Amino acid sequence: MPVGLRELPPLDSVPGIRLGTTAAGIRKPDRPDLVVIECAPGTNVTAVFTRNRFCAAPVTVARDHLETAPPRALLINTGFANAGTGPFGLEDARACCAALAGQLGCRTEEILPFSTGIIGERLPVSRIVAGLPGCLMNLNENGWAEAARGIMTTDTVPKGSSRKINLGSQTVLLTGVAKGAGMIRPDMATMLAFVATDAAVTPAVLNSCLLTAVNQSFNRITVDGDTSTNDACVLMATGLARNSVIDRVEGEAYAKLLGSVTETFIGLAQSIVRDAEGATKFITVEVRGGLTESDCLAVAYTVAHSPLVKTAFFASDPNWGRILAAVGRAPVERLDFSKLAIHLNDVCVVRQGAPDNDYTEARGIAVMRLPEILIRIDLGVGIATARIWTSDLSHDYVRINAEYRS
Repeated sequence: MPVGLRELPPLDSVPGIRLGTTAAGIRKPDRPDLVVIECAPGTNVTAVFTRNRFCAAPVTVARDHLETAPPRALLINTGFANAGTGPFGLEDARACCAALAGQLGCRTEEILPFSTGIIGERLPVSRIVAGLPGCLMNLNENGWAEAARGIMTTDTVPKGSSRKINLGSQTVLLTGVAKGAGMIRPDMATMLAFVATDAAVTPAVLNSCLLTAVNQSFNRITVDGDTSTNDACVLMATGLARNSVIDRVEGEAYAKLLGSVTETFIGLAQSIVRDAEGATKFITVEVRGGLTESDCLAVAYTVAHSPLVKTAFFASDPNWGRILAAVGRAPVERLDFSKLAIHLNDVCVVRQGAPDNDYTEARGIAVMRLPEILIRIDLGVGIATARIWTSDLSHDYVRINAEYRS
């Protein structure tokens, strides 16, 4: 079960965005698996994609299309990732785009494709094309919740978030959905995330907002250290809120928009970790006192990716030596263990590189039995800080991934 993750909250419609979802039988019968997100004319769209060098065909096509024309619609399928499929994968992705473009009366390049699922198998193009009329028939501004369910794979719950901010006299809406539970160390964004606002904002400023928010959210989570071939995060701005156009990355209006986008991204990113495959613990790793933020992140990720650390948390075992060892092998130039401190929540475990005088195993166990835990590591050599979110590693993670293709 997800760790501390509530049911999908009410999701506000965003003027200018319509969503349609259907069960196209792409891989499994009778489950939502195909989503169309339609953008009103004039919508600005920006996106970031996986840094995996073997990126999926839809990533390649979406990048090309985004550079060619303003998107009219996004097309998302689950079941098959269309990755590792060679030239045929590109043909299949473009064929699906062409089919949707034909039904919407727009150019093929105005469709952005996204896929998630099994790697190495071709898309069932005929099933996707056959499902498009169902998506279009279901298009409506209130389709966010259905879309959140339609993009799920091993997720156990749909993930979404909505916010409102005031820009001058105008109320601006922001709503987004995401999917992801395994193969999570995005290295740019998340597995799949689609967020829209009705704010009026120029393309360059929207892109800056996306990049800044991604680096504080989706680039701060990890479940298993694996970067997917299909990761993508899309931010859409319809401009229908009629606020004064935000055209610079400074000032109160931009700060409010960036804050709202970042909060939305963080909420979605954390929901992915909370729903991590087999997770029983939601773990925050906070590193302080580093020389640079990159050093802090290196330490945090080394701890978060350690199978020994993650399995200890699953067992509620306060085996702090595993954390200490992970810190010691982090790829940073300067570590001074005489200054190192480690806390589990408010319990000091290590001080000045040695067991804290007041630490007891009982206090450590009491923390480790909690569903949400903070590992706070103070390196004591600088002023930089960084924070990431991760999960434990359980029997169910192995089972889910062992059975994924069956």
